[in-house]
Amino acid sequence: MDVLSADWLGICRRAVAVQRAIFEQVPGSEARTVYEGVGEGGDRTLVIDRRCEDAVFAELEALAGEGASFLAVSEERGEVAFGSGGPARVVIDPIDGSLNARRTVPSHSLSVAVASGPSMADVELGYVYDFGAGEEFAARRGGGATLGGEPIRVAAERDKLELLGLEAAEPGRALPVLEALAGRVYRLRVVGSIAIAAAYVGAGRFDGMIGLRPCRSVDAAAAQLIVREAGGRVAFGDLSLDRAGLGLDARYPIVAASGERGFSLLREVGL
Repeated sequence: MDVLSADWLGICRRAVAVQRAIFEQVPGSEARTVYEGVGEGGDRTLVIDRRCEDAVFAELEALAGEGASFLAVSEERGEVAFGSGGPARVVIDPIDGSLNARRTVPSHSLSVAVASGPSMADVELGYVYDFGAGEEFAARRGGGATLGGEPIRVAAERDKLELLGLEAAEPGRALPVLEALAGRVYRLRVVGSIAIAAAYVGAGRFDGMIGLRPCRSVDAAAAQLIVREAGGRVAFGDLSLDRAGLGLDARYPIVAASGERGFSLLREVGL
């Protein structure tokens, strides 16, 4: 079976349903703040992280049982080969915005990207589900981007960025960026999930977004395709998309914007 032709919307939707049940079973912050070791991505692993990842891997195991071969790249388990492994990749962040999820802030997401090779340029399908808003963003390479099944486009470019998303916004990192943006951006928003913030660029809600520290491939692989298929621009530091790898050890700055002027500004500030 060709993994790229699988019913990925169905796979992701079934995983979302299981994750919803998990969040309902563990509704409070204290109950969600239970750790079990350190994941392969280097962060402490919450029990809800592991359970949500299990929901996705149950679907991947069923897919492999039908004969599909691919390499899964996930925040908690690391790189796991199914069948003969690559070249296809499935890049998973079971909870993008784990701090939000732990503190019961609604904005956190499931992010799944399916790629034909090892780089951002090879991503063929991107899926981001925002659990707070109950919204499904998706994109297929060459097929456009959707929100709830309806086509989306980035916002028309303005002289000044009206609404900019900031992520990984620790105060010490934010201050010099805020100074550089003064007078050039009207308002800022911090969602708490790189995948959601980038998807908002694709949906025309944000004029751009910038990560204030290097992000991981699992955070951005799905949403970057959503932005690009919606007509926007994405950069990972000074790397071309075919050099921005999907491995779990990859780290790079991210900026996304709806138009060329905003893109140039954010690259100048963020890199």
